[in-house]
Amino acid sequence: MTDRSRPSRRDTVLGVCATAAAGLGSTAQAREAPLVAMLGDSLTAGFGLRADEALPVQLKAALERRGRIVRVRGAGVNGDTTAGALRRVDRDVPEGADVCVVALGANDLFQGVAPSRMRANLDAILERVKAKGARPVVAGMRAPPILDPTYVRAFDQVFPTVAREHDALLYPFLLDGVALIPRYNLPDRIHPNAQGVRIVAERLAPTVARALPASA
Repeated sequence: MTDRSRPSRRDTVLGVCATAAAGLGSTAQAREAPLVAMLGDSLTAGFGLRADEALPVQLKAALERRGRIVRVRGAGVNGDTTAGALRRVDRDVPEGADVCVVALGANDLFQGVAPSRMRANLDAILERVKAKGARPVVAGMRAPPILDPTYVRAFDQVFPTVAREHDALLYPFLLDGVALIPRYNLPDRIHPNAQGVRIVAERLAPTVARALPASA
């Protein structure tokens, strides 16, 4: 008598094939997850933090909590300016990226770069990002009001202006909710600590999610 409680050789083989196919399908889905690149400075690179506390990792987690499965590639360089990022954008923003978050300007501010020069650099960066097929998201910076009012106005206006001219989504201030709040910053009072980065990621995520392909 045949023991029907035991799987036949045929059933076993078919089961293994189905499992393998499911695994391949999952791998393919992971490879096809939208890619978000983050072109920035130390605020993106995760200055003073563990790798898993840096903004690219935390942004990925924040997007996934909203049901958006993505890959996030960090391209932050400590101390970088818009001029430095322009020199490396072709290398550091991969072909095939769906979205590129451009988070620059803090070091231009510290170095007193003319807003007109910063704007020209951002214009060129966004043109190259779009040429790669990525939708840009401009994460702005703000000058402290203690500086010359004329400089402050000119600096702050660069980000909405370039976003509008390049059809980019704008997140007005990368450090919104974190800047100048001691418990959210490292002792240098400039760079967010791990808790501060989580807040940045949570606030930035909805704008990045709007830039993702509708099918993502």
